[in-house]
Amino acid sequence: MTTEPEITLLVVDDDSTIRELLADYLGDNQYRVLLAGNAAEARELLSEHVPHVVLLDINLPGEDGLSLARFIREQYDIAIVMVSGAGDTIDRIVGLEVGADDYVSKPFDLRELRARVKSVLRRYQREPSIAAPNAEPLTAPRIAFGAARLDLDSHQLFDATGHEIPITGTEFDLLKVFAERPNRPLSRDQLMTLTRNRDWDPFDRSIDIRIARLRRKIEADPENPQAIKTMRGVGYMFVPPRA
Repeated sequence: MTTEPEITLLVVDDDSTIRELLADYLGDNQYRVLLAGNAAEARELLSEHVPHVVLLDINLPGEDGLSLARFIREQYDIAIVMVSGAGDTIDRIVGLEVGADDYVSKPFDLRELRARVKSVLRRYQREPSIAAPNAEPLTAPRIAFGAARLDLDSHQLFDATGHEIPITGTEFDLLKVFAERPNRPLSRDQLMTLTRNRDWDPFDRSIDIRIARLRRKIEADPENPQAIKTMRGVGYMFVPPRA
């Protein structure tokens, strides 16, 4: 009933009761828990301690959770789980668009929340993707995605001038899956299984949102993608640039 020690979580919520509840429960499960009541406190803690996962409320006083999530995603490669009392679908979509890895609505079950934390932690351990039986071997440490280059050794993406393009762990996993299967249509269910080890829910738009975000980073014209193409009725396909 315990998890690995030395995993640090940052809980950002303006409700002191929820902060204390999560600190007690997660602390009892051997997580190290940092607490912040607003974005300013969270930024200060982040400058001193980089956690493995941030549990982030959307409706914070002052700077809201979405703005803070955007900052975290730009500065750190850590998991973000949005926690909010707002059950509207648009909040979930916006949270994913700014880089959140998962979303939990209040009131939440503590055991479910812990399971979500363990799930995003597994994804950020960057274990090798599940290979398809006929997956083609990677023959170069850097793979061209449009004008960008994915470095498989360092898990970094670079633009044409050699400057790094920030990507999340999940975005790297998606690009790696595509790199292993060039010119092969992949369904959303396959992509979800290969990158997140779970089946795709027809109402889950997270794959589409992440593909759209990747296209803005690698495509010369994201509205007319050439590297990651939409296969109508199927899913997506990576088309390497011609030599």
